[in-house]
Amino acid sequence: MHLPRLLQGFLVGLVLLPVASNSRAAAPTQPIPLFPKGAPGEKGDLGPEKDTSKPGEGLVAGRPLIRLGNVSSPTIQVFRPQADKDTGTSVLVFPGGGYHILALDLEGTEVCDWLNSIGVTGILLKYRVPKREGQPAHQAALQDAQRAVGLVRQNAADWGLKPDRIGVLGFSAGGNLAALVSNNYSTRTYPAVDAADAVSCRPDFTVLIYPAYLTDKDNGDRVRPELPVTTNTPPTFISISQDDPVRVETALGYAMGLQGAKVPFELNIYPTGGHGYGLRPTDNPVTHWPERVADWMRFNGWLRR
Repeated sequence: MHLPRLLQGFLVGLVLLPVASNSRAAAPTQPIPLFPKGAPGEKGDLGPEKDTSKPGEGLVAGRPLIRLGNVSSPTIQVFRPQADKDTGTSVLVFPGGGYHILALDLEGTEVCDWLNSIGVTGILLKYRVPKREGQPAHQAALQDAQRAVGLVRQNAADWGLKPDRIGVLGFSAGGNLAALVSNNYSTRTYPAVDAADAVSCRPDFTVLIYPAYLTDKDNGDRVRPELPVTTNTPPTFISISQDDPVRVETALGYAMGLQGAKVPFELNIYPTGGHGYGLRPTDNPVTHWPERVADWMRFNGWLRR
């Protein structure tokens, strides 16, 4: 079994305890800090990270979820599939939460486990929330996403990953973040830290699940200016339902932007399903989106070994 070498200066040890899942080779790595000397502009005034969920409230598919708040130290955590399934493809997972909290298990760890089941390394990004006062909601998060993609690509060989098969998958606000890093990769939005900031932070493919904040409702649902779609925007998969309170038009408008730039994309729209279901199965067909994503990835060659 090939295991990634330790990331010098970041990772003290690799936890290799057995886990219940039969799709993951080992327990995930310990969280790896994105910035060795702290994230840009952080003042240490948020207080400790905490789960903001209240017992019995806001259940999804009858189960609770973690709503992590006060994140000021962004990290990535690597979830590896079994060696006999490993394709070398990796996907950075961006949980949603309105740039206020992170749905860390519902749209994070559970998704990494699913990725492992199809032979993909899941890399969970714990990005900074809530938005910082006086900054655009996405500013700190985009810095974290750019740094994370670059860090994974810089270490791909050591971690047994394909440097040209690094995708991003985001939910709701995390979907917005996935779209942002897929269209803002030419220049880092923070001062360079090390060699990881000299390699490309452009994802090779993008998956948006009930994405938010993609278009301007008051401007005919045109793609927002902070999402400069071009012919170099990565191939994109989008899934949403018509009754999503985020509005299906935001996905439609973004898809039109991709079409205008001749970017390959797949758009799946379901009549019902709402918002914020992650991949927990319900009676709504929208919760079959993981099967459609796997088909799309297989067709495009990202699941070949």
